[in-house]
Amino acid sequence: MAGRIEDYALIGDMQTAALVCRDGTVDWLCLPRFDSHAIFAGLLGTEEHGFWRLGPAHAADSQPPTAARRTYRGDSLILESEWDTPRGTVRVTDFMPPRDGAPQLIRIVEGVTGRVPMRSVLRMRFSYGRVVPWVHKHDGRTVAVAGPDSVWFDTSAETYGKALTTYADFTVAPGDRIAFTISWEPSHKEPPALPEPEQSLQATEDFWREWVEHCTYHGPYREAVVRSLITLKALTYAPTGGIVAAPTTSLPEDIGGVRNWDYRYTWLRDAAITLSSLLRTGYREEARAWREWLLRAVAGDPENLQIMYGIAGERELGEAELDWLPGYENSAPVRVGNGAAHQLQLDVYGEVTEALHLAHMTGLARNDYASLLQLKLIRYLEDHWDEPDEGIWEVRGPRRHFVHSKVMAWVAVDRTIKLIESGDADGPLERWKELRDDIHRDVCERGYDKERNTFTQSYGSQELDASLLLIPQMGFLPPDDKRVIGTIEAIQRELSTSDGFILRYPTSGGEEGVDGLPGDEGAFLACSFWMADDLAMIGRVDEARKLFEKLLALRNDLGLLAEEWDPRLKRQVGNFPQAFSHVPLIDTALRLTASGAYGG
Repeated sequence: MAGRIEDYALIGDMQTAALVCRDGTVDWLCLPRFDSHAIFAGLLGTEEHGFWRLGPAHAADSQPPTAARRTYRGDSLILESEWDTPRGTVRVTDFMPPRDGAPQLIRIVEGVTGRVPMRSVLRMRFSYGRVVPWVHKHDGRTVAVAGPDSVWFDTSAETYGKALTTYADFTVAPGDRIAFTISWEPSHKEPPALPEPEQSLQATEDFWREWVEHCTYHGPYREAVVRSLITLKALTYAPTGGIVAAPTTSLPEDIGGVRNWDYRYTWLRDAAITLSSLLRTGYREEARAWREWLLRAVAGDPENLQIMYGIAGERELGEAELDWLPGYENSAPVRVGNGAAHQLQLDVYGEVTEALHLAHMTGLARNDYASLLQLKLIRYLEDHWDEPDEGIWEVRGPRRHFVHSKVMAWVAVDRTIKLIESGDADGPLERWKELRDDIHRDVCERGYDKERNTFTQSYGSQELDASLLLIPQMGFLPPDDKRVIGTIEAIQRELSTSDGFILRYPTSGGEEGVDGLPGDEGAFLACSFWMADDLAMIGRVDEARKLFEKLLALRNDLGLLAEEWDPRLKRQVGNFPQAFSHVPLIDTALRLTASGAYGG
């Protein structure tokens, strides 16, 4: 049985990632890429769908023991878990070395005290748990093969097979170190090189230490910021610069419900705000790589800009349901692909343009095609900004004139005007200044409820939407504008949970609502960080700090956040870990640090 979402740790190699539970079970791993088929899909099903448990031996009819302690080794993505047993203490170190060949997951068992009986249980099931591979020996190595994939299992421990599962039983004493490695290779190729676990461990530690040294933030929230930055780096697909929203699919926003989506793709919005956080903390190389990814993905067709792409820029992300998987805690359906890829979300033009603007302002080397792309995006918006769309939350109901979408269209035009005024691009400056004014006037007239003194979710609606909190952050209106303050206070009243966290928008319980879906969802963590930002901007800095620190307390013991927090169940929900939660954590920490609003 899968653990709670917050029970998992992330390890990865900037091309794919694994989730490791507190009991030493790897319940999720896709090979060789984030969006490949899973070989361990127990997270979304049962143990029959694949897992790898490594920990102290236990009786077959009892639950595996959970680690007494676990932590990342310094500022790295190397996980260390320790168990205290009646016979002694043992440590397991899990990591995936940044790739220089075959993808590898390495697990090193180390005796600390006493003599501890250990067991490795490896059950590989390819194609999201559907296919049982052919497991056999090849030159003394264990290999599992099915179709195009092969996974090689190497260890010095003695192994044996039973019930289509590979076992190893062994005992460790102080000073003993026994390594286990799985490596992926296309099945038609030669076997991957024999792993070198100890050298790989040192190289992985060196990589993360050197990467973190580039961080320019040294404020009071450094631990949280650095852990979030490492998580964002882990969600970057190194070969192309694409950034996945999360390494998982179908972890539910509503336990037992249908709000289950595949996040293993590059949303332009998520990637753009991730880029902004990286730039603000000193990581320009990631910004350059993402800009190059963007130019390849959009190519010469900005009129058909998609809201998301595959991690190499793929356009076709057809959505399907895996009916053989029961889903996380029976939250079905399990989906792969994402049907929202071809939605119209006008806000994306704003987020992309804002990211390109920030890259330009922070001194990233000029790219003429990036400027040309920005101009083409605005020419498209000239003709389409006043159309209804699906909005930031990808509603599957009717299109609407979402206020946030119009605000971000204004942002796109505003930042492009600034680019032209800087002398780095040519365009119809006066015409676009008129366009900027037209959009601003339209939003203020049609998206604002004078009686309630608040902007609304869409033109003509009474509903609120937490994305309205971005109005002052994007510079659409100043923070001290009475309409901004009224909107912040209205969202606090109408979209706040009992513990002070913020919902995206009202959901409808058992009926279909604005998003076209039944059921509820938890508090959206990004929105709660936005609220803390806004409170700081309007001078309520103590309140902002308290909310921020409440949000930090929601992180799991390793500093990781999912997409949402369920205020009823008091647990994390949604895909995990989620870039869209860690990015605003960084941004709010920077804002509070700049304002001096932090505890002693």
